[in-house]
Amino acid sequence: MSYTALYRKFRPDTFADVKGQDHIVITLKNQLKVNRIGHAYLFTGTRGTGKTTVAKILARTVNCENPTPDGPCGECRICRAIAAGASMNVIEIDAASNNGVDNIREIVEEVSYSPAEGKYKVYIIDEVHMLSTGAFNALLKTLEEPPSYVIFILATTEVHRLPITILSRCQRYDFKRITIDTITDRMKELIQEENVRVEEKALRYIAKLADGSMRDALSLLDQCIAFLLGEELTYDKVLDVLGAVDTEVFSRLFRHILDRNVLGCVQLLEEIIMQGRELTQFVTDFTWYLRNLMLAQSSDNLEDVIDMSTENLKHLKEEAEMADMDRIVRFIRIFSDLSGQIRYSAQKRILVEVALIKLCKPEMETGREAILDRIRQMEEKVENGVVTVVSEGGGALSGTGAVQGGPKKAKPELPKAIPEDVKQIVARWPSIVGTAENPMRIYLKSAKLSLSGDNRLLMVLEDGVASDYFTQHAENKVRLEALLSDFSGKEIEVSIQAVKGQQEFEDNYVDISRLIQMDIEEETE
Repeated sequence: MSYTALYRKFRPDTFADVKGQDHIVITLKNQLKVNRIGHAYLFTGTRGTGKTTVAKILARTVNCENPTPDGPCGECRICRAIAAGASMNVIEIDAASNNGVDNIREIVEEVSYSPAEGKYKVYIIDEVHMLSTGAFNALLKTLEEPPSYVIFILATTEVHRLPITILSRCQRYDFKRITIDTITDRMKELIQEENVRVEEKALRYIAKLADGSMRDALSLLDQCIAFLLGEELTYDKVLDVLGAVDTEVFSRLFRHILDRNVLGCVQLLEEIIMQGRELTQFVTDFTWYLRNLMLAQSSDNLEDVIDMSTENLKHLKEEAEMADMDRIVRFIRIFSDLSGQIRYSAQKRILVEVALIKLCKPEMETGREAILDRIRQMEEKVENGVVTVVSEGGGALSGTGAVQGGPKKAKPELPKAIPEDVKQIVARWPSIVGTAENPMRIYLKSAKLSLSGDNRLLMVLEDGVASDYFTQHAENKVRLEALLSDFSGKEIEVSIQAVKGQQEFEDNYVDISRLIQMDIEEETE
């Protein structure tokens, strides 16, 4: 006897076996219990979530001679005939290959004949969105008022392509993507029956890769079992079989990008390719890794959102603090664009290399995130004492220390006296930043503290997203002042000023945090 694929061998036979679609199963069981069966159903949702399976279970249940609360009995003559595909009461039609007007007209003519046995004639039309406009029009009248013994079940992955006239005549049921936990638990049951040894971490990775599709998960599991026949299926072996990349590699790549190390990125990509990894899957997985970094920076409670171990989640949060939000968003945008291009490209490696160079060199782009990244890059050079200036002839000169060739600007005067409440705030600034919530915390980390003309606290921010957060949204400034007041016990007012870089701040403002820190050090000596 020929081998049967896992997703076919373990296809659910009753409603009780259907996983992850309780909202649909309970509704259909209640309809069957009180005999309120609809004449037209529309099952929609992503691939592999159980649309056709539930349609077949419903078709068998309405014709079963001895139905149970969980569906068909599976033992009566009609159940066996439907399961064997020999019943004239259940007609399955693939609309992808039978999408013409003539095909639908045949159905309309057959509908007039009552079933030879059983109660209902059930028409299951799969991929119904593939029907032509003429075919939809031919189906309309019959779909609206079919004979009492006819049930239509339409299944589709692209419900937006159906005419509104069809949608309005059906009871619509949306099949959800199945959770990683549900898919993992189902695979555990199957491998026990198949007597296969599999590491739980490997099962969870397969479930994650299936993207909510039970059928995809079982197909991937089937592939891994066949490749490693007789061996224990470990996480590392699954990565080898599926051409996937471990998160440790993503961490190394991310650090290379932050260091703008183009050579390191290209060498790591070479290593990935030589290991036989599939580049399309690599791009998808790295995009998800960047998405996890973005979420880790946005919130602290991620255990229910990101599926990974506590140790890996800790490392993820550490890496998320290494880059600003706008920078991570730029990375995600570039790799999302790449994922749409790479599927159909003959030169996948070159596309990935170009994307990695874009990540390392923001000057290649003109978008908002890229400009912010370029500003940040210049600020880092200024802080490290490396300055690039343009000579009169237009050439760029690099050097260390002060910029030469221009008139020296007068340094801003030191304040004569700093108010005690401002001193208290500045001295406790790290603690204040730590208690703020994102994204305010991110902007406060990069803020410089000075004193305004009226002896109020002056917070100087980078011109752009950071300064706009407080100047364009008054409620954010109010929240900041309330936070400072809680720390000082006094009412604190803050002035906000935007600068275009570190040099402009040093030329025009005094960093009072350094002054106060010096005072503290002198007192402790």
